[in-house]
Amino acid sequence: MRAVVLARGVGRRMRSGDETAALSADQQRAADAGMKAMMPIAGHSFLDFVLSSLADAGYRDVGLVVAPAHDEVRRHFEIDSPPQRVRISFVVQPEPLGTANALLAARTWVGRSDFVVLNSDNLYPVNALKALAGVDGPGLPVFEKDNLVATSNIPAARVAAFAIVQIDADGYLAGIVEKPEAGRVDASGQGALVSMNCWRFDQRIFEACRDVPKSPRGEFELPQAVAVALTRGVRFRAIPARGPVLDLSARSDVAEVARRLAGVEPRT
Repeated sequence: MRAVVLARGVGRRMRSGDETAALSADQQRAADAGMKAMMPIAGHSFLDFVLSSLADAGYRDVGLVVAPAHDEVRRHFEIDSPPQRVRISFVVQPEPLGTANALLAARTWVGRSDFVVLNSDNLYPVNALKALAGVDGPGLPVFEKDNLVATSNIPAARVAAFAIVQIDADGYLAGIVEKPEAGRVDASGQGALVSMNCWRFDQRIFEACRDVPKSPRGEFELPQAVAVALTRGVRFRAIPARGPVLDLSARSDVAEVARRLAGVEPRT
């Protein structure tokens, strides 16, 4: 099974200044450029750890969705640190129009089989990635909000803004709300379930990505494309998952992520 890693984003939160974040000179350069995936962590790029987890979970073909100017990423994986356990392909998203648009850019590379999609600024549990490979058809890992706060480096206030999912009695996705703070669902209750934008899809997702309207942020977003697919009868198996999920969204995350990954040697 192929894995698509979304590494194209412009990193608005990472670019934002934070005087309290103690960054090295190399980390400062990565933060200023919004290059979360290439953030130096414990002597490696953060993306090295993401790819190592995919390899541990059994994935061998990885497509990195990147910007047209991606010389640094290409040099890292083709010259400086070529992977041994995964095969890397580069998929160019011409403009940063959102995660649904990024996935559309990978349509030809994906081929006709099912595939997995994940963020480049999150480090997911290997068990969750393995479970996605084993599920029959589309699916997603769902995390309890309280468990994410307890096990991950993600502040409670940030988790409260993540997409909340609703699961039916048969264990399938019944609904997804991208911004629960808008008041459409109660995200504060114990046991609230969170999507961390990690998915298994089949070909039907591409039509939903093509037809999804722009979000209030002016982007074509993947959770909203999933909501479109739901209305068209696509069923997504909900896979119970537990953290930690490491999140590298902002400069304030760098020190804690580095602390947790100290001594971990990624094997790509």
